Amino acid sequence: MNEPASISDSALVLRLAGERFHSERGWLNSWHSFSFAGHHHPDWMGFGPLRVINDDVIAAGQGFGMHPHRDMEIITVMVEGQLNHRDSMGHSGVIHAGDVQRMSAGTGIVHSEVNEGDVPCRLLQLWIEPDELGLSPSYEQRQIAIGTDWTPLIAPDQPEAMAIARPVQIWRAQPPVGSELPLPALGDQSAWVQMIDGNAELTGEAANPPIQLGRGDGIGLLKGTTHCSLRNTSGSSSDRCDALLFLLS
Repeated sequence: MNEPASISDSALVLRLAGERFHSERGWLNSWHSFSFAGHHHPDWMGFGPLRVINDDVIAAGQGFGMHPHRDMEIITVMVEGQLNHRDSMGHSGVIHAGDVQRMSAGTGIVHSEVNEGDVPCRLLQLWIEPDELGLSPSYEQRQIAIGTDWTPLIAPDQPEAMAIARPVQIWRAQPPVGSELPLPALGDQSAWVQMIDGNAELTGEAANPPIQLGRGDGIGLLKGTTHCSLRNTSGSSSDRCDALLFLLS
């Protein structure tokens, strides 16, 4: 495998799916966009406050037993199947496909994540550094219907979304074939696009020629990037294009 490109190499930071770090335990198939667990590369420690994007498939009847976290905002986006959650704050429940869960680990939380369903489940787990350390732990979960335009999952000024302890926004979209989704002009923010499924291309002044993206690919856009769009290039109307957009401060 080729050495991954440094984050400082370009105004656009391309992280191809096959260049991510990979962990496999038999019951767990996990791809890490950034350094995680036993995987480490100094050029891939995160992107701004975004520290972890893990794309996990967990076998039925398997999962992570009770384990601790602290001083991190942890967001779980369920893509397929279900995951049972229990934590030291007394929460116990099921995260279904389409649900979004957020935890502020703060001063410390212990939780488990186990697939008690009959089929494998797939999720994206995201870690973001909080603005402050030592906050009180908190938990929230919502079912959020995803539209063809950008739908807010984490956004402090959107009533249908949740907020975390940092002014970061996370949006998700499933655009139809051939449609284009403009990305916001970034100003003093940076952005990261993560492909959950399907195929798309990033077009615009910073992506000339267009950059082709597929399942698991990610691309970072540095501050000041303008006039970019994401276009669904999947082969047919039955092919789902599914993308996350992070706006990072």
